[in-house]
Amino acid sequence: MTPARPLPLTDGPRLGLRERKKIKTRTAIREATYALIKEQGYDATTIEQIAERAEVSPSTVFRYFPTKEDIVLTDAYHPLLLEELRARPANEPWRASLRYVLRQAIGLGAAEEAEVTRLRSRLMVEVPAVRSRMMESMSATGKLLAGAVAERTGRDEDSLEVRVYTMSLIGGLAEVPLYWAENDFHDDLRTLLDRALDVFEHGPVPKRS
Repeated sequence: MTPARPLPLTDGPRLGLRERKKIKTRTAIREATYALIKEQGYDATTIEQIAERAEVSPSTVFRYFPTKEDIVLTDAYHPLLLEELRARPANEPWRASLRYVLRQAIGLGAAEEAEVTRLRSRLMVEVPAVRSRMMESMSATGKLLAGAVAERTGRDEDSLEVRVYTMSLIGGLAEVPLYWAENDFHDDLRTLLDRALDVFEHGPVPKRS
């Protein structure tokens, strides 16, 4: 399985030793989880087994990931996306910035952890607990994105407009990996992302007969 190491979208300062150790631990836990799920299935995989495979204690696993579902859902690139989004030119149209950053993230994920991306998407479809946790985490993700939206638009991040926009976007994007897995991963994930963003921007265009 391809190592799930986080890669910056742009060059940045070198991380300190403590931060590198944290990343190494998180990576070990994630890789152990995915390997065990591949071997024996999601339900049969326990936190104790994950800890033993990752050579950490169960308490360490819980310190990094509150639930088993969080290990599956946590994206190694997630913290970098908001940084990259904020780094886009201020005069660039918001939707163009968003499309660029998301395509970059998917490109990195496809190159570095393609098998993991497919497994995660399949578990979202097949395991109710994973899908439920994904829905719960959408609220927290929406709040993070709201800050970037507010900075770009000049609106308060708690305004109704920003909240509706961000949660609509997060909810719509959550459907992309589900659709991808439900259709046996036939389509290119970036193509599906573009289609989703087109719908968000223009609405569902009537199908030609």
